[in-house]
Amino acid sequence: MRLLIVTQAIDKHDPVLGFFHRWVEEIAKHAEHVHVICLKEGTHDLPENVLVNSLGKESGPSRFKYLKRFYSYIWRYRREYDSVFVHMNEEYVLLAGVPWFFWGKKVVLWRNHKQGSWRTKLAGFFTNTVCYTSPSAYVASFKNAVRMPIGIDTEFFSPGQHATDPKTVLFLGRIDPVKKADTFVRALEALHEKGIVFHADIVGDPSEPQSKYAHDVRNLAAPMALEGIVTVEKSVTNEQSRELYRTHAVYVNLTPSGSFDKTIGEAMSTGSLVVAANDAVEGTLPASLMPADESFESAAEAIRTALRMPESERRDVIARSREYIEREHSLKLLVEKLVPLLTTV
Repeated sequence: MRLLIVTQAIDKHDPVLGFFHRWVEEIAKHAEHVHVICLKEGTHDLPENVLVNSLGKESGPSRFKYLKRFYSYIWRYRREYDSVFVHMNEEYVLLAGVPWFFWGKKVVLWRNHKQGSWRTKLAGFFTNTVCYTSPSAYVASFKNAVRMPIGIDTEFFSPGQHATDPKTVLFLGRIDPVKKADTFVRALEALHEKGIVFHADIVGDPSEPQSKYAHDVRNLAAPMALEGIVTVEKSVTNEQSRELYRTHAVYVNLTPSGSFDKTIGEAMSTGSLVVAANDAVEGTLPASLMPADESFESAAEAIRTALRMPESERRDVIARSREYIEREHSLKLLVEKLVPLLTTV
């Protein structure tokens, strides 16, 4: 297999996309050669058969520069790849779908958002396979769609050796409206008013540095921060996140159904008790740990259930959650399913 991968970032320290470094490592084991085109290049340590080509965002934004380099790369290496894996960004398929079609390239698009448009449908037309992980993803109904594992490195995201304080709660992710960080803070306020004891850490940065939403979330959390029961911290690397999961008893993810947030799988694999609002884990998590709606009251009730869960039940849920990720969503399983989709006859 000779492969071209197109992605946003190749940077093992990227707080959001650092995980993709491991994906490329594992995929490369099944390839003769891999070219990677990324919008931004950072720290990486990839196998010798992988060549990283950056569009140059790390040296400053320029759409003209990005487009010029993108077309230069896909043309320059056109005889060195037979298939293309586009991770997350349908725009690249829209930009190169026609030449890839005429060059006979096999194209696989990974897209897992709940929302879509005619652009998404057009991108789907130019791909051989569209991959998704959540049953509520926009592309799930496409004829060429295939549901995939979320790709958790279960060897790295493994439980720690030390017991955690059962009253510790973690919220880890981008501080953007879709993640519902404000709902999480309001849920904590409701629990605090009822006298429920906890310590919560909110870890993450907004997508936009001057985000009003993130500013409002920090202001909302400020009174509890002054009391020492809530902290708000900057984002961490993908590798550093493992220690956060290991040192918190409860992990909360309130992102609505439509995408299967990888942090849910990482937390499950690492041994946290997960509270999630995502239908992708229905049947794995008890209903009591899944907020009934998007209100802070529902979130508060689910978090309260997690904090008060008897130890024997907690251990059982954690064990079943890890087993589920190992069985259904490991990185090993993802690569086993993805490689045949990319392989040309």
